[in-house]
Amino acid sequence: MNHSTPIRFITKRLLILLIILQITRIIFYFSNQSNFYLITLNDVLASFYFDIVTVVLYSAPFIFLTLIPFDFRNYKIYQWFLVGLFHLIFILLLALNLIDIEYFRFTQKRSTSDLFTLVGTGKDFSQQLSSFFADFWLLLVFFLFFYILFIIWERKQKYFKTYSSKFKNSFVFIFGIILSVIISRGGFSLKPVSPIDASKYTRIEHNALVLNTPFTILKSYNKGGLEEFHYLSKKEEKKLFNPIQVTNPQNLYSNQKNVFIIILESFGNEWVGASGSKKSFTPFLDSLTNHSLYFVNGIANGKKSIEAVPSIVSSLPSLMDNPYISSSYGNNKVESIARILKKHQYTSAFFHGATNGSMRFDGFASQAGFDKYFGRKEYNNDEHSDQAWGILDEYFNPWSAQMSSQFKTPFFSVLFTLSSHHPYFIPPHMKGKLKKGPHPICQSINYGDYALKKFFEQAKKEKWYSNTIFVICADHTSSSNTKKYNQRTEVFKIPILFFDPEGKLPIKKEEKIFQQMDIFPTLLDLLNINAKFYSFGSSYFKNNEKYALTYLEGTYHLFFDNYLLTFSNNKAQNLYNHSNYNKNMPDSLRFYQSKVRQKEMFLKAIIQRYNHDLIFNQTTLEKMK
Repeated sequence: MNHSTPIRFITKRLLILLIILQITRIIFYFSNQSNFYLITLNDVLASFYFDIVTVVLYSAPFIFLTLIPFDFRNYKIYQWFLVGLFHLIFILLLALNLIDIEYFRFTQKRSTSDLFTLVGTGKDFSQQLSSFFADFWLLLVFFLFFYILFIIWERKQKYFKTYSSKFKNSFVFIFGIILSVIISRGGFSLKPVSPIDASKYTRIEHNALVLNTPFTILKSYNKGGLEEFHYLSKKEEKKLFNPIQVTNPQNLYSNQKNVFIIILESFGNEWVGASGSKKSFTPFLDSLTNHSLYFVNGIANGKKSIEAVPSIVSSLPSLMDNPYISSSYGNNKVESIARILKKHQYTSAFFHGATNGSMRFDGFASQAGFDKYFGRKEYNNDEHSDQAWGILDEYFNPWSAQMSSQFKTPFFSVLFTLSSHHPYFIPPHMKGKLKKGPHPICQSINYGDYALKKFFEQAKKEKWYSNTIFVICADHTSSSNTKKYNQRTEVFKIPILFFDPEGKLPIKKEEKIFQQMDIFPTLLDLLNINAKFYSFGSSYFKNNEKYALTYLEGTYHLFFDNYLLTFSNNKAQNLYNHSNYNKNMPDSLRFYQSKVRQKEMFLKAIIQRYNHDLIFNQTTLEKMK
């Protein structure tokens, strides 16, 4: 039998891995084409660079065991072991890179290790496994097709024979290991290449295209945590940004008001008529905006449900690769509306119709000081379940209104809806009654809007209704098929409104930027609370320049005025105008250098304070040193 050399044995297989990463990237591109435009040669070359690094990183054990300079490498059983090991590497890279062909539509980034944290949280994954296979069966077909081709190719390959010279075997081993280390680091730079470096080679919107999922997962796995930055002196930092704030009571109300926050799953601006959508799937929400303080430029502080809750309840964003709740800082003590209002005799409750433990909302609610948590278990009627996430909104929403009537007033309740989440289940009795659109979520959004109406129909029957301030906002935007709503300037924009049945709040469509984190301090001002508190947002009633802050795929996004500033690798990267949609989104960074420097310093102050306070568990006044 003819034999190959160890180098050839390795090289041919590494090329196969490189080819499969490129093929799956092409599938990824065509499946998410509306997210990318103006693809350049630089993008293609950058993708090869990250793929080469990934292939060597994952193949390191295979390379080492193939080149190790001992004669037992010639044993057929040992070479079978090496081939088996390579099969596992091939399966891992193929499977991981196929995941984001679909999942990217929801997160707008390559998956990181938090994917496995979320999968292991509660029973969400096991409950939805059948629907995943039903909806994403094509990924399984791709996987089987490429793996079968690989098996056919592998069976035709020759085994290797070691070199006769021990010196040559040792030299090849040492040289191969050194070369592998250099490649796996991404070159000779002081620090190994990381996902954040993608922005050096491409537009910020194309990061996910030049990266690959095996790379981002490996680089984020078991990450030590946040890095403490020292961009500024403490005095400079405090001058630019200080999360310790004092309320500014508005005295609009003479009595203590109840508060009901409703977080709508995936209600992005793309489907909301009041937000400029040409085809609205939210007629009830649209009608409510006509009687509310409605923020046209509402911004979500993240792209996941698990990121929304701390932003809204605790005014604390997830400025890192892992969501705050599932990060290593998730056990820190946090400030929250519930905790502050408890000092003013408020009863608090968190409602979420999913299986208890889903996304750790129940644990976070307890940590944030909520008195009660109501989930699928407390509802206790699975006849109203969608058999995937939990209790359907049309039942759970009005039930939440009824249950709040049992609380001693004043009360503070949060309701997080769920039916407009994948797999977009529509109950049989509603089929044919809902509006369909260009995306499967459209009908589900329309159902969510119907369920929101059911909530208010029930709430109006309760004694507490007229004495309650309602806040309605989305948790994040949904997946989209259009270039406009996949742009970084649009991908965080959501409806946010404050509704007062008494009509004492200003009724207007407010153009100022307003983020999820601003809800907390704004409510404190409306409720006439006199307090010092910790918050990364600011009240609508505070006389300051409004901004919104998000983080995605290693990049910070600062919305201010009509602009979006992106920041990564310790410096500003892009400046886009987000007030008017432009298909090619020109970069204005070089035209506004003075403004960019000013905002860059402001952003550095926030990042420096955020990282420090999370590292040292100082995100409440009690924890301050």
